[in-house]
Amino acid sequence: MNHTTAIIIITVIISIAAWQSRALFERLIFWPPAIKRGQVDRLLTHGFIHADGMHLLFNMFTLYFFGRVIEQFYISRFGNLGFVAFYVLAVIVAIIPTYLTHKDNPRYSSLGASGAVSAVLFAFILFAPWETIYLFAVLPIPAIVFAIAYVAYSIWADRRGGGTTNHSAHLFGAVFGVVATIAIEPRLMLHFINALLNPSF
Repeated sequence: MNHTTAIIIITVIISIAAWQSRALFERLIFWPPAIKRGQVDRLLTHGFIHADGMHLLFNMFTLYFFGRVIEQFYISRFGNLGFVAFYVLAVIVAIIPTYLTHKDNPRYSSLGASGAVSAVLFAFILFAPWETIYLFAVLPIPAIVFAIAYVAYSIWADRRGGGTTNHSAHLFGAVFGVVATIAIEPRLMLHFINALLNPSF
């Protein structure tokens, strides 16, 4: 079993368990006051629970299709647990700006793997910017077009505020995925530019 599949299985199990137990759900969710009191594990655990089935399905569907490519890259550079380390770091790094913004807000909470999934997706785009992504599993769109629209929307929505979606985690997860992957393999930047200038559909 590859690590992408293992992460998906673990996330599904924990999410379902949290839906069945309010106490577990509230213990794992990202909640700034609890983190300030020392429960720093919430910076990671929030990435393994989801609001509902659709939230879980969308994140795991995306991770399944793009995670395996990035998994092979990280394993080739750091060994068997390379991708797991990348994914865990992505969950944490993506939520840190949110914590710094809301650390004194007891009414704020967040959950879901979207930050880490964004890191995986945007790392994938470095390898194949013109690869077709099926938005909502239906609408075909080039990966790079999706990336531009995704970043623009996340910045706009984050500044607008309101709603329950943590757009900041999406954005910073995407940034982490790109920066970390290029830092590990700088030649990817030239590959990305060359691929971008030579569209292949």
